[in-house]
Amino acid sequence: MRLLERIRKEWFMIGIVLAIAGAKLEPSIGVNGGPLKPEITVSYIAVATIFFNSGLSLNTEELTSALVHIKLHLFIQIFTLAFFPAAIWLFLQLLSITPINEWLLKGLQTVGCMPPPVSSAVILTKAVGGNEAAAIFNSAFGSFLGIVVTPLLLLLFLGSSSSVPFTSIFSQLFMTVVVPLIIGQIVRRYIKDWLERRKPPFGAVSSSVLLMIIYTTFCDTFSNPNFDLDKFSLILILFTICSIQLSFMLLTFIFSTRNNSGFTPADTVAIMFCSTHKSLTLGIPMLKIVFAGHEHLSLISVPLLIYHPVQILLGSVLVPTIKSWMVSRQKGVKLTRPTV
Repeated sequence: MRLLERIRKEWFMIGIVLAIAGAKLEPSIGVNGGPLKPEITVSYIAVATIFFNSGLSLNTEELTSALVHIKLHLFIQIFTLAFFPAAIWLFLQLLSITPINEWLLKGLQTVGCMPPPVSSAVILTKAVGGNEAAAIFNSAFGSFLGIVVTPLLLLLFLGSSSSVPFTSIFSQLFMTVVVPLIIGQIVRRYIKDWLERRKPPFGAVSSSVLLMIIYTTFCDTFSNPNFDLDKFSLILILFTICSIQLSFMLLTFIFSTRNNSGFTPADTVAIMFCSTHKSLTLGIPMLKIVFAGHEHLSLISVPLLIYHPVQILLGSVLVPTIKSWMVSRQKGVKLTRPTV
């Protein structure tokens, strides 16, 4: 029974492994021009489906209560969409002298450019008992910002690696990301009661479509005779990602707990998760658009595929520790309040 429950929880991680293994065994099915026709089904239909689904599931009505905490929102958005990519770029200047595969390093830079995820940061913030409303707002708002900011950051840091014209990228992003997202929000207004009553499996739908995108991406890779993934580079990237995740969580903790920060312990919890988590659901489709036809697309995607499970694993492991700290701090604040 426990095994079945664990499989249900981890099915997406298992799906990623199976998608990559399937692409390795039979790459001809998912390559451009193959039976799946990914140049149409993935580049347009699959990506549009994910963002229509996001628009349909995004409960923007719940975000108004968190809107007033501007300082907290600015901290999270500036950290995740400005400080994070800039810090990674500086760090990669040092890593560039190492033997790590250059395309994995470029992939690490793309991780830094990604917006926060819609789900994992919120789930972990809620598990700790932090400021869930702030986590929801920043995840949703960061996703909207990411539609515009992330492609700009990718072009800024990796412009020479992109083979797609600037106007072409944004026209495709508009048609496959912005338009479906807006349509999803409009449809939601008319079927809101039904959605709240039936609670459709939005997460499972997006994850299933995302697995198809991952599968076709790696089909392109494994069909390339020049593909060579260095295991040593992969191990170093995994270690680097774990180090970045822990270092940035510690950094946000230090900044948000200073005496003059103005943040509560519950705010700090939301800041730690929202500022350091990155979206796989938004990231992979965007990479597919920005680096369409690029022979090293799958290598560029690998760090993001690693970062996603690492952020969930590390976050889950740290939940009891962070919760214990938050509760003790909140008790301390109550004890120091003067009685009237």
